[in-house]
Amino acid sequence: MLKGNHLWFRYGKQLPWVVEERSLAVAPGEILGLMAPSGYGKTTLGKLLSGYLPPIRGTVSVNGRSLPPKGYCPVQLVFQNPELTVNPRWRIRQILQEGRPPNPDQLAAFGIHPGWLNRYPHELSGGELQRVAIARILNPATQYLIADEMTAMLDANTQALIWQTVLAFVRQQQIGMVVISHDLPLLKRLCDHILNLDNDAMPANTAAFSSGVR
Repeated sequence: MLKGNHLWFRYGKQLPWVVEERSLAVAPGEILGLMAPSGYGKTTLGKLLSGYLPPIRGTVSVNGRSLPPKGYCPVQLVFQNPELTVNPRWRIRQILQEGRPPNPDQLAAFGIHPGWLNRYPHELSGGELQRVAIARILNPATQYLIADEMTAMLDANTQALIWQTVLAFVRQQQIGMVVISHDLPLLKRLCDHILNLDNDAMPANTAAFSSGVR
């Protein structure tokens, strides 16, 4: 399992805690929703779980081991803004090869055209670049996926395409996933359980939660 145990984090010694005594666990193949209003530490918690930030207190582990200090991390984070996660000087082909190169069928499933591969990030739209960012990390080396408002800035048709493709891969590879969002209807459609940072835990596996995309 991916476990965050008693996590604490703040961005300065004199500032309030952004993450305070948070614990959660995600099993292979499980989809956990994480919701709260802005400012409740959702994104920071996602960064702690994926190794982008070290917790000031507490631990993060995958299958009983700490996250690797170097090499490919089994926990991958997808940000809301893909342009912040890619090298603007690299062509799309090189960006895709940075992780474990996806196969052509997977690229086609995300609607990534072969003609994009020789372009630079600024030559793609935000939705197109987000497809590249997601396809780059969906490979057998990824065991857990943290999706931080992954499709919030995209149109409804693109959102549907991305979620259908991601969920198919997650089910096939039994990837555990944390979906960070303030969109409760979306989380109800996607997730097995929902953790509300503003109000502890919400009921899981109700009829509303078991219908829809899954």
